[in-house]
Amino acid sequence: MGEFELIRNYFAAAPCAQGGEGIALGIGDDCALLALPAGEQLAVSTDTLVAGVHFADPCDPFLLGQRSLAVAVSDLAAMGAHPLAFTLALTTPTVNADWLQRYAEGLNLMAQRCGVGLVGGDTTRGPLSLTLTVFGRVPAGQALTRSGARPGDLLCVGGELGNAAGALSLVLGQRNADAAVADPLLAHYWSPQPQLALGLALRGKATAAMDISDGLLADCGHIATASAVSLLIERQRLPLSQALLAFVGEDAARVAALSGGDDYVLVFTLPSDELASLLADGWPVHVIGRVEAGQGVTLLDGNGHDITPAIHGYQHFQQTP
Repeated sequence: MGEFELIRNYFAAAPCAQGGEGIALGIGDDCALLALPAGEQLAVSTDTLVAGVHFADPCDPFLLGQRSLAVAVSDLAAMGAHPLAFTLALTTPTVNADWLQRYAEGLNLMAQRCGVGLVGGDTTRGPLSLTLTVFGRVPAGQALTRSGARPGDLLCVGGELGNAAGALSLVLGQRNADAAVADPLLAHYWSPQPQLALGLALRGKATAAMDISDGLLADCGHIATASAVSLLIERQRLPLSQALLAFVGEDAARVAALSGGDDYVLVFTLPSDELASLLADGWPVHVIGRVEAGQGVTLLDGNGHDITPAIHGYQHFQQTP
């Protein structure tokens, strides 16, 4: 099977590749064409997932299809962008019809959940890796960024933390658990739900935001650096799921929440007078700390003592002692 036949059979015919709002021209030409309303900006982000680094190999291609797109679309949520389209660059060592069909089905399911259309990409032979570029739109001047946090703001997250990191031993087959515990953790790992609606609701309210991919401490560090402020996290206020607590216990659950990564939950700073309206509207906002003058990220125990660990989260190319 050639490259163009592969694209035509498994991707171009998928429902998510049939155009939609904001897509003037999709798969089939040298470029896709996206149509933006007047006064809006294009938000663009790229994620690469490599077998054995970002996901176990082998793994269920249907689940991988969901995960690979969800983690990319999460960046649009972090910017408060409305999703439009995505491209897929697929590198695979062989053409396995069953694998491709299952991967395309998972990809299409997540695309339809997120309201984003496949508009192009590339295929090539080599070690298995997936590169997805997502496109969204946001009114000019209203994008959420990492650089606006101010002393006095609240530090908040948009949901429970640590579930994906807690699921890792299940994903790798190192441990087993009853379905009541394992299923919600595995669902969070394989099928994270980008917080697109929350991102839109935070426009004009949050002063800074990003999604948590490398761990809460590490990603809060990016906000602290970009905003030139200090973020204080209160360990006792971390939202933890009952499934995670039952599976690993409280201490390990907190470590997973702080440093595990792969949550794809929004972390954001918020003026205190904006909190009540968001809660009243039903948004899953959890206050976990505050913003102060200074620099860096500090983790506080229940007595207000600094217990910040030396390692904050995952980094590519990080040298280990």
